[in-house]
Amino acid sequence: MTDTGRLDRWERRLEAQVRLAPYVLLVLATALYWFAEAAGPGERAAVLGLAAAAAAWVRFAAGRLPGGVYIAVLVALIAALGTAAVWFTAFFGFTGFLHSWRFLKGRWRFAGVAATAAVSVPSYLGMPGSAVEVLVCLLFTAAITALVGLFSFVGDVTTERSAERKRTVDRLEAALAENAGLHAQLLVQAREAGIMDERQRIAAEIHDTLAQGFTGVIAQLEAVKDPADWAERSGKAMRLAREGLAEARRTVHAVVPAQLEAAGLHEALEAVAEAWAQLHGVPVECAATGAVRPLHPEVEAVLLRVAQESLANAAKYAGAARVAVTLSYIDEVVALDVLDDGAGFDPARVAEAGGFGLTSMRRRVERLGGEFVIESAPGEGTAVSATLPALSREGTPA
Repeated sequence: MTDTGRLDRWERRLEAQVRLAPYVLLVLATALYWFAEAAGPGERAAVLGLAAAAAAWVRFAAGRLPGGVYIAVLVALIAALGTAAVWFTAFFGFTGFLHSWRFLKGRWRFAGVAATAAVSVPSYLGMPGSAVEVLVCLLFTAAITALVGLFSFVGDVTTERSAERKRTVDRLEAALAENAGLHAQLLVQAREAGIMDERQRIAAEIHDTLAQGFTGVIAQLEAVKDPADWAERSGKAMRLAREGLAEARRTVHAVVPAQLEAAGLHEALEAVAEAWAQLHGVPVECAATGAVRPLHPEVEAVLLRVAQESLANAAKYAGAARVAVTLSYIDEVVALDVLDDGAGFDPARVAEAGGFGLTSMRRRVERLGGEFVIESAPGEGTAVSATLPALSREGTPA
């Protein structure tokens, strides 16, 4: 079987798994409800009847009825099941997001996603009883809608780019059909490498920008304990959401980080550190040593992303009281060091668990021929170091 045939077979398997996902999620949610929830025989029978109706609706209505009618009934079934147990919105509720994007068009996609989020959020947070709780539920619904929309949009872009590459390669293979053997193999490998590189790039950008931004939005909203805090927290959440939207657009078009467009690497690091310190209330010392000079855009972008991810990890996991960021220009290399005095961790155990953030940083650095090192231990803080060739903007040693 050719590589193209294997890729088509993989895509067909993925499509089959997507079709089966609603039933698997519904069975899982029903099993968790059955064994984890205390309910009488009558209530259990009613819930099983609703679950069976939901499965039948997905099986016989999806793709056969108008999308709006199908999604409206599906959301109603999710809401009804969610009143019985949170397991149904936690698992089967994903079907509402998936099918809204699949069976609706244009702005109606966001309407379907928003409706699914609106019936799911109260299941997690409880029915709101005050104005602040209503606002929190609305903001969570908006954040989930934006997150699902952005990820789905990026997924559509990735799929379209992959399809375009596939069509291009197919045309090339038809034109070079007489050149068998090595030529065909190299073309297929080049196509697969391009698709994988693009997917890895988008995945890394999503993790380093969008995921961190939405984590910050959720953290700010969860921190609202008193109506007096609302203005400050909501302002920070809105700023993070706007930055996330801007980064989503930049990710799709593969544009350099916004901080590097109007400033050098050192100034961009200072801006990122200052914004992070204001957001989390943790002081950051940012310094540069050696002869500061402009570097190749890819080198600067990688170092900036490493700094952002290291600071994000310090906020999420370390509980640090102080952080230091140092940029060092040393002859033919440039080094970035991010140190915090937080909780620390065992790098070997994190590597075995396959943490995406650390893996993403390592791949970024090693792709440009650099070295990435993490030194940490429980209770002893963390030191992240990235060393790259100090290439000039023309690609020569600076």
